[in-house]
Amino acid sequence: MEPSLRVASGLGAFVLFIATALAQSYPAKPVRFIVPFVPGGGTDTFARVVSAKLSETWNKQVIVDNRPGAQGNIGTALGAKAAGDGYTLTLAFVGTLSINPHLYRAPGFDVLKDFAALTRGTIEPWVFTVNASTPAKDVNELIALAKRSPGKLTFSSGSSGSQLAGELFKLAAGVDMVHVPYKGTAPAVADVVAGNVHMTSSVPTSVVGHVKAGRLRPMLVTGSKRNDMLPAAPSAVEVGLGALNVLSWYGIVVPSSTPRELLRRINADAVQALNAPEVRERLNAAGQSPAPSSPEEFQQEIRRDYAVWGKVVQSLNLKPE
Repeated sequence: MEPSLRVASGLGAFVLFIATALAQSYPAKPVRFIVPFVPGGGTDTFARVVSAKLSETWNKQVIVDNRPGAQGNIGTALGAKAAGDGYTLTLAFVGTLSINPHLYRAPGFDVLKDFAALTRGTIEPWVFTVNASTPAKDVNELIALAKRSPGKLTFSSGSSGSQLAGELFKLAAGVDMVHVPYKGTAPAVADVVAGNVHMTSSVPTSVVGHVKAGRLRPMLVTGSKRNDMLPAAPSAVEVGLGALNVLSWYGIVVPSSTPRELLRRINADAVQALNAPEVRERLNAAGQSPAPSSPEEFQQEIRRDYAVWGKVVQSLNLKPE
């Protein structure tokens, strides 16, 4: 063997040895889990439930670090720049990874280059809710109300995902509503509860409690199936709004420089955590459906939805900011 080939082969073996050693000894210190949104929403709930289980599994604390701003771009960019040593996990949301790159000229990260998918966490619909005092009792009455008062009704969003869900609702229903953006889902929902905004689109976690308390009324959920936590709300397909046959997901990503052996080690522990009965029970109670995956499966889903939502943004003629 040529000397240069022997050196390259030896270096490769050494790198593999180091990566394997890192995976076997992981974690040796606390792990940070960046959530790019404010506390109180679906992303935060997911991260705290999973973090608690991983802390138990690893016997090392997993610290949830909320870094909101710019529809999730600030915290996500922070995760992209972290070291690929497994000690920084980032909450992956369809809005930040598959939608934001089409809405912002400079989101601060390149989703296709900067991240390696770890596992999908959950799949859930967006749910549209209105204040309980709203005259509309169902989605058909809401559409009729909006058509009688074009440009008068408002809808809130706390992320780019919920914003686009609202824009798709306007397009599918043929109504003119005014979008009111918020820095997070919790305040976006709170203003609907307070009666300051007419409607919001969010994941079930953020509104189930208000619906049960009678403060909000669900109009519909996106996708083709009803949600177990909101059984009274029809699906978009069920009411003839096929353009809203879209779903949301949460997951976990790490910097793309993370060694493959370490990635697989963390994936195995995260999948085990998501499949734990107590974790599934807590997430289900929050309106989230656990759906762990392999890194490869989640990577493909991120790329697929990146392409799908890019076409949606283009069809809505939304210009990057």
